[in-house]
Amino acid sequence: MRRLIVEEPLSQAAVWSLRLAVFALAVAAVAVVVTRFQFVDAPAGLAVFGSSILLACLALLLAGTAAVVIWRTGRRGVGQPAGGVVRAFALLAFPGYLAFQSLRLPVLNDISTDIADPPQFSLSRRATEARGGRNPRVRAASERQPQRAAYPGVQPILLELEGDEAYQLILKAVQALGWKIIEQSAPGGRAGLGHIDAVARSLIMGFPDDITIRIQPLAGQTKIDVRSASRYGRNDFGVNARRIERFAEELQTQLDAK
Repeated sequence: MRRLIVEEPLSQAAVWSLRLAVFALAVAAVAVVVTRFQFVDAPAGLAVFGSSILLACLALLLAGTAAVVIWRTGRRGVGQPAGGVVRAFALLAFPGYLAFQSLRLPVLNDISTDIADPPQFSLSRRATEARGGRNPRVRAASERQPQRAAYPGVQPILLELEGDEAYQLILKAVQALGWKIIEQSAPGGRAGLGHIDAVARSLIMGFPDDITIRIQPLAGQTKIDVRSASRYGRNDFGVNARRIERFAEELQTQLDAK
């Protein structure tokens, strides 16, 4: 007599946990592509990415539900919620890191090497249009005070070079970092100052951030001040400070290569 083996039904919560996690990853990928290649503006791209995070959280909720159902009823489908959890956590890892940074760092999105007299962005028509019509506002020194403790390494840069030589070195460093120069002027004129305005884009989604560099020739050396400001959001999660520090490192690299 043949024995009939009845398999337990598959947990639907397990199936949908995996499906939602995969779909969340797909939505996140779409958000990154359309934002990085500027098919949509940054707020719209963030909205799409935010929906992928919600989907990933829902996938985790379904995975937890599936685990309870499988434990109590013996239904099949252990692999599906496990796969959903792995994919959901892979998507949530970076937002989780940003959440940790937001708790650890002050709420700043505009960092300068000189908090008493930060470099000012050019207000020319060309520079303003390149920044999408945005001009970072002037901030009081009191607003910048929290950056002293959070980013002690962000300091004015001194080069033992004459102004023109330092200016050329700065241009090389900016180009090596992949920043797009939107306006520049060599040191000279009444004030003797030079400046470079540029735009940098974030690594993953390509959000634009604005940078201005002030070049001040002194006796036998040149003082360089850098200001980096995010266009979107109240918190930059330390991005602008790291950008300024990378610029200082690249200047040293260019100087060593001379």
